Amino acid sequence: MDYRAKIWVCPFCLNRNSFPNHYHQITETYKPAELGNSTVDYVILRAPISTPPIFVYVIDTCIDEEELNALKSSILSSLKLLPPNSLACLITFGRIVSLWEINTNLRSFVFKGSKDYTAKQLQEWLGIRNAVQQTPQPMQQHPNSPINVNKTNMAHKFLQPISQADFILNDIINQITRDSWPTPQAKRPLRATGAALSIAISLLEITYPNCGARIMMFIGGPCTTGPGMIIDDDLKNTIRSHHDIEKDNCKYMKKAMKHYQALAQRAAVNGHTIDIYSCALDQTGLHEMKYCVNSTGGLMIMCDSFDSNLFKLSLSRVFAKDKEDRLKMAFNAVVEIKTSRELKVSGCIGSCVSMNVRNQYVSDTEIGIGNTAQWKFCSLTSSSTTSFYFDIVQTQATNQQQYGFIQFVTQYQGIDGYRHVRVTTVGREFSNTDFAFDQESACVLLARLACHRAQTEANGPDVLRWLDRNLIRLCQRFGEYNKESPESFRLGPLFSMFPQFIFHLRRSQFIQVFNNSPDETSFYRHSLFREDTYNSLVMIQPTLLAYSFNEPTQPVMLDTSSIHPERILMMDTFFQIVIFHGETIAAWRNAKYHEQSGYEAFAQLLAAPVKDAQDLMLNRFPLPRYIVCDQGSSQARFLLSKVNPSLTHNSAAGFYGDRAQAPVLTDDVSFELFMEHLKKLVVSSASN
Repeated sequence: MDYRAKIWVCPFCLNRNSFPNHYHQITETYKPAELGNSTVDYVILRAPISTPPIFVYVIDTCIDEEELNALKSSILSSLKLLPPNSLACLITFGRIVSLWEINTNLRSFVFKGSKDYTAKQLQEWLGIRNAVQQTPQPMQQHPNSPINVNKTNMAHKFLQPISQADFILNDIINQITRDSWPTPQAKRPLRATGAALSIAISLLEITYPNCGARIMMFIGGPCTTGPGMIIDDDLKNTIRSHHDIEKDNCKYMKKAMKHYQALAQRAAVNGHTIDIYSCALDQTGLHEMKYCVNSTGGLMIMCDSFDSNLFKLSLSRVFAKDKEDRLKMAFNAVVEIKTSRELKVSGCIGSCVSMNVRNQYVSDTEIGIGNTAQWKFCSLTSSSTTSFYFDIVQTQATNQQQYGFIQFVTQYQGIDGYRHVRVTTVGREFSNTDFAFDQESACVLLARLACHRAQTEANGPDVLRWLDRNLIRLCQRFGEYNKESPESFRLGPLFSMFPQFIFHLRRSQFIQVFNNSPDETSFYRHSLFREDTYNSLVMIQPTLLAYSFNEPTQPVMLDTSSIHPERILMMDTFFQIVIFHGETIAAWRNAKYHEQSGYEAFAQLLAAPVKDAQDLMLNRFPLPRYIVCDQGSSQARFLLSKVNPSLTHNSAAGFYGDRAQAPVLTDDVSFELFMEHLKKLVVSSASN
């Protein structure tokens, strides 16, 4: 930047440029927003978006009457939270798929659930086409004004503004009944999930391509008929497990995955988001349908029941609003990355698809979704997080300061009806070797890369070995030690916690699939891919707070040594919040001491973790499970499975030692033993 000559040099294209005319007064102390902030958000006022956001509700009717009533109540509540100008559509499915007309009462088009319909067939039968007129919009038109719809088109019958169709939508939803087809004994209901989702995607593909839209699918069981079939209707045949997948004993899985991958690609190309709300005690097929969510930036919620607070509150938080009473969501985003010559982008891991734009900024090394400098994000929220990976191609230190620059250009459709362009530019000095290592972020990046490899590679144990090799290499590079001397190994403060993070990552539900269904594993990994660094780290290494009479509330180690009879523990795993009462505390509570006079301190002690848990759940999405358990109870396993097993039934200290110590019945390796093996491998492999 040459303020005297009014010239600046772009670090990405290296071209010399003159200041714009309106910037002629800038100096080193008087700078525009672009030079004073790393992120600048531009609003394109001259080109308002002609279509408002679209919400398509796809409802499973093969559920119990109580579940259906609870679901209908939640959907009716969500309709009140939508912007008045937003378009709504309603599809229900069981054995058949019903596409409801919104401009009339109780009339629908019916499709066979056992058949897959193409977009062209749907277009011919319904007589619909692009709903928005291809004529230029006047400059003065407000983005929230009604859209210009071709009245000769049939699309307006199925997609209506909330403000105009609120009464009819409420009437239709209230009169939705359980699927009328009888289900024989020992059979599953025939549920055409794949066909219903295909029809929803085709409808939007025909009517509103490249427009911001959400397909919200509510399912209560697996797809048992038609395209995307997960399992047949015979109850004696169980839904595939991780063991079945490993042994390639899944009759329908590969074909179903192919179907949902194709649907996800079609939706992503047109900027349409797919959300899946799964509420059932058994698996519903999230393992096969995960592509629909992960590729389109959608949400995945897994609960036991539509009548649970977990589902109701999570659904309401989807439609959270800002101070200006606008939904906290954006649509149809494109992220482009530019780098200086010192860096090249290797890829990203997140809820997006590649736009296959390869240029000078793209590295030959592919990580995650790579070989491109642009990605399509169908939906963004204020909490959306994506991991980007870069390759350093020039790091030679010179006498001059050498920087590497990265620029993120995000274009998206805001809920305000305008196009936004957000530009974020960051830089890093390469000539300075005393750089800071962010071990928390590094752990999250490594965890996402490990999960991506686990999803794309069939052999799970290879991921564990890959993690171990990376940890060993890092310790060899940045640790201090003498060859063949494990006792001499030391890590600096910037790296000291990294082995502990990896230890917990190896034991986490992201890597270890034992005792988890494929649906649960898909849900956990989906959450890891979209949450920020702090929340992701909590998933990997949960936080543990201790409450007692003798000391103030404080964080304690995630270790069996933290379990004490006279202590209450609260563990946050992001997915669960566990309040664990020690043996003595539980006995006092069962004796109802806290309800007696003179024991106010005990009552306050019991109430403290409950209040802290409520504060944690206040803004958490999705809402975590709330578990209250006692030492020695069955639900104590939620905490015992996460703590470091420093004391087990195999410990040399013996089972009948100090009663304050609670042994964990496990054969898992403790962190201490893990570090001993790590030190030996690091110093012995130093010459390799």
